[in-house]
Amino acid sequence: MTSAGVRLDRGGQLARRQARRDRTLAFIGQHALAIALALAFLLPFWLILATAVMSDNQALTGDLWPTSWHWDNFVEVWRRAPMLTWLRNSLIYSVLATAFMLVSSIPAAYALARLQWRGRNLALLAVLTMMMLPPQVTIVPMYVVWADYNLTGTLWPLIIPNLFGDAFSIFLLRQFLLTIPQEYADAARVDGCGELQVMVRVILPMARPAIAAAAIFMFFLTWNDYYGPLLYTSENASNWTLAIGLASFRDLNHVQWNLTMAATLLVMLPVIVVFFLAQKAFVHGVTLTGVKG
Repeated sequence: MTSAGVRLDRGGQLARRQARRDRTLAFIGQHALAIALALAFLLPFWLILATAVMSDNQALTGDLWPTSWHWDNFVEVWRRAPMLTWLRNSLIYSVLATAFMLVSSIPAAYALARLQWRGRNLALLAVLTMMMLPPQVTIVPMYVVWADYNLTGTLWPLIIPNLFGDAFSIFLLRQFLLTIPQEYADAARVDGCGELQVMVRVILPMARPAIAAAAIFMFFLTWNDYYGPLLYTSENASNWTLAIGLASFRDLNHVQWNLTMAATLLVMLPVIVVFFLAQKAFVHGVTLTGVKG
């Protein structure tokens, strides 16, 4: 290749690099606000991760980058705390509460959205009222009821009420069911399906995004619930959830922030994994949930 050809090739490479830089700078300029918000959102997660792998002494400083990576901090957390017990209790609480909520809320939402019956609007008003009712109003009478049944000290006072429906989930599911055309149900009835078959075989398969969204909302709510388990299980450490266990671990290791952050990351990890695995269904369900009355 001649010197002129070499210069031409180098000139072409420089032009392509300049074009890439220009496109990158243009992208950054157009999305500067979104990038800044994303970095601000990710910063706390980075601080938790960085602190979790620091040494004891460095964790007490203001460093943002570990000088040495101590992955054994996570092993130390498992050695010091009964994480498996807390994890088991959290899974029992979250999974059963979510399952009970779906079993009770789906039929209620279907009845409010798809069936015509006297008092339907009054029942919907009651659901909306329950959504606006502060939970502090019912704490004392509900605690007295569960104490009479000798269920305090366990997670059952938090799980069993979901068999009677959740107001927010009922409303969310109802709004989605209203967007499903009535012709599908009418065609199924013409084919001889009963109302239960119409709900199970026709309507619910089309309502999977909303069901997934309601389930994820409930799972996150119960997984992160601190006050409920504190109220009912504080005197029984064997029934503590991860939220209660993390608070007690922090109190016992308040000087060792690296171990506290490692425990925090372990508690957050299942929720993050569940969200990313179900992100598409979650966003789809929330987006398609209309406000049709």
